[in-house]
Amino acid sequence: MRFERFELERIQSEWEHRVQYNLAESGVMALQLSDIIDETDFQNQFLNQSLGYPQTNGTIPLRELISSQYGDLTADHITVTNGCAEANFITLLGLRQQQGDRNEMVMMLPNYLQLWGLGNALNYRMKPFFLHASETEWTLDIEELKHLISRKTSLIAICNPNNPTGAVMDKDTLKAIAELAEDVNAWVLSDEVYRGAELTGPITPSMINFYDRTLVTCGLSKAYGLPGLRIGWTISPNSEVIYDLWSLTDYTTIAPSLLSDMVATIALQPANRKKILDRTQTILRKNWLIVSHWLKEHQDLLDCIPPKASAICLPKYNASINSVDLAHRLIQDKSVLISPGDHFQMPNHLRIGFGYNGDKLATGLNLITEIFEGIN
Repeated sequence: MRFERFELERIQSEWEHRVQYNLAESGVMALQLSDIIDETDFQNQFLNQSLGYPQTNGTIPLRELISSQYGDLTADHITVTNGCAEANFITLLGLRQQQGDRNEMVMMLPNYLQLWGLGNALNYRMKPFFLHASETEWTLDIEELKHLISRKTSLIAICNPNNPTGAVMDKDTLKAIAELAEDVNAWVLSDEVYRGAELTGPITPSMINFYDRTLVTCGLSKAYGLPGLRIGWTISPNSEVIYDLWSLTDYTTIAPSLLSDMVATIALQPANRKKILDRTQTILRKNWLIVSHWLKEHQDLLDCIPPKASAICLPKYNASINSVDLAHRLIQDKSVLISPGDHFQMPNHLRIGFGYNGDKLATGLNLITEIFEGIN
C-alpha cells in the first residue's frame, strides 16, 4: 500500500496560516467557543470535566442528535470520527476488506480527491465519471454512469453538494444512482459535508433516503464552521457495517476528543443547529454577491457556474498559465492562497472559497485580477 501525496492538502497546510488572504478555505468562517458555550453552567461544566476517554464511537447523546437528521436512523447506525477525513478513510478501507475481488470504484469528478488517493492505495480500479458544465449548471449524465458500472463495481462515490463546483444533485438524480447501484448490488458512498450550506432552496436531500446500501460521510467542518473540533461521522441504514467500521477506529484514533464531543453535542441541539446553519447561509449569500460582482466585471477572463450550495466556486480562466503555477505566483507575489484546479483534475480552473471575511475576500479577489493582468 502506497499513498500518493495529497497535493491539495499539502499546499493548504503549508500556506494557509502564512498568507494574508486565504481564499483556499473551503468552509465558512469559523465560530468561536463563546458563540456556542455562552452560559455559565456550561462553562463550569467544561472547567470541571475529567479528561478521560469518551465513548470511542461517540457518546450516545451526540450520535442521537446526528442520527435525528436522517429520518428513522438511530445512534446504532452511526460512528463518530475525527473529522470527515477519518470517516472517508475507515469507510473506504472497510468496504475494500468486505468486497473481496469486487475492486472497481466508480467516482464522481471533479471532487475532493481524498477518496481518489485512498482508492489507488487500496488497489481499487478507479473509474471516473464527470459532472458536465452547461451554461447555468453542472449536470450528471446518468447514461454515462450506467456504462461505467459492472458486476465488479464495489461502490459508487459521490459528493453532494459537490466540492469543488457547489453543484447539487436533485432527488431524481439520486434515485437514478440508487437504481444503478442496486442493479449490481454496489454500495454508494456519499460525501455530504456541505449539506446545510445551501445558497438557495431547501436543504440538499441525503442519499441515505434512497438506498439502503448507502454510507454517508459528513462532519462539522464546512457547513457548521467548526473545523477545529474535528468531529465527523459515517452513517448508514445498515447498522452491522457501522459496527465493523467502528472497529477500524481502534487502529487509527481510537476515539474523538472528549471536549470536541461535548461541544458538538451542544452545537447540534436543534435550536443551536438552526442558528448555526442560518448564520452560514447568511454569510454565503452575502459573500457570493461580492464574488459574482467580481466575476461579472471580469467575464472576458473568467467563467463560473454559480454554486447552489457550499462556500466554494470553480471559475474557469482563459489565461495561459497552469493553475498550480498560478497558485504559487499568488502566494509569492500577492500573499493570496487559492486552490489550483489541477488538484481536482480540472486544469485552467481555480477553486475560490468565499465563506470568508467580506472585506478580505474582496481584496483577495482584486489581487487575483492583478496577477491575471500581469500575465495577459
